[in-house]
Amino acid sequence: MTRALVVVDVQNDFCEGGALAVTGGAEVARAVTAYLAAHPADYALVAATGDWHEPLPDSNDGHFAIDGAPDYVTTWPEHCVRDTTGAAFHPELRLPADVVLVHKGQGRQDYSGFAGELVGRDGDLADALRSAGVTAVDVVGLATDHCVTATALDAQDAGFAVRVLTDLTAGVSTATSIAALTRLSRAGVELALAG
Repeated sequence: MTRALVVVDVQNDFCEGGALAVTGGAEVARAVTAYLAAHPADYALVAATGDWHEPLPDSNDGHFAIDGAPDYVTTWPEHCVRDTTGAAFHPELRLPADVVLVHKGQGRQDYSGFAGELVGRDGDLADALRSAGVTAVDVVGLATDHCVTATALDAQDAGFAVRVLTDLTAGVSTATSIAALTRLSRAGVELALAG
């Protein structure tokens, strides 16, 4: 198999101190960096996705709660606004120079990296993976119970063999993360440890 690593949303707003902080987000940034350093030849391609939302008053198709409190299921506080510090990758995440970048949620509600757009080139993430001859995808990042799960399921739907490296992810809550991992396993996604 020719394998790719997809790093999902390891952005400042999803790490400690950010607008939608996930406990353990900064540790995921460090762990993914260490993993990439220890496995430089394992992947034909490394991709990194990031939310890249429009600022208020744009609701990003209802993604930002603008008429009341967010429900943290389909509506959220403002986060990862394009060209802001919150949307930048965490400073302890070190990606290869040839990383494929994907922006998602540009005026829309996107959870999966496969719904986004490639930065600086035409096409989407599936196109980039297929162009590199990739047949299998490892998914890591934030958050386990939202964008990691959505990206893994879409990778599978696109025809790739998929693993989620669970020790390189962090979720919003234990209960929702367990539910998401159960859903992934039942869908045939492999759950594995990077170590």
